[in-house]
Amino acid sequence: MQIFDRIDSLIDADDCRAAIEEARALLLQLEQRSDALTHAIDDFLLDLMTLSFIIECYGRGFELLARTLARRRLAKVRLLSGGVGSVTWPF
Repeated sequence: MQIFDRIDSLIDADDCRAAIEEARALLLQLEQRSDALTHAIDDFLLDLMTLSFIIECYGRGFELLARTLARRRLAKVRLLSGGVGSVTWPF
């Protein structure tokens, strides 16, 4: 799914605030099938916001951990949305 590939690339974007807005817009294109998917999307967006905060406050020192967490949350969104075929679980 191209949406998830694009969102995955946004996790590595330099401009975190713009990445959050673009990810939010892309995720709105998904059909909201369940409360679990809605919560997973919210968790993912919260992780992107946390990543932005970490980079603003602490620089690039801790960003790898936050990016890893965001990728794990994105994998959950992908699974819940039915995009199972292209998922590689990041553990």
